[in-house]
Amino acid sequence: MFLSHIDEIESKKIENEHIKGAMKQVLISPAEGWADYVMRRFVLEKGGYAPKHSHPWPHITYVLEGNGILFFEGKEHPLSPGSVSYIPADSLHQIRATEESGLAFLCIVPPEGDV
Repeated sequence: MFLSHIDEIESKKIENEHIKGAMKQVLISPAEGWADYVMRRFVLEKGGYAPKHSHPWPHITYVLEGNGILFFEGKEHPLSPGSVSYIPADSLHQIRATEESGLAFLCIVPPEGDV
């Protein structure tokens, strides 16, 4: 069994030429006993974003708070608390926060996707 609290889990800032205003927490992973998946929490500041990218694994997202945009295969889709998405492997996608609101969401990937 693993039990913790969001306030006790390390949060790492991620920022480079492709990512702006992002924080990442690994909540559950193989290290905590979930061998097949990794659940991460990302927080994007207002106007923050991940890069447009694709990869050979699928992932699931669930929006906790704030508003944003999911770019998926050339179309933009609004995100708000409660939004859920499944992104198939090898699909071009991006998540970004709006300029008015930050965005917090969970993202579940297989272990090879937690890079």
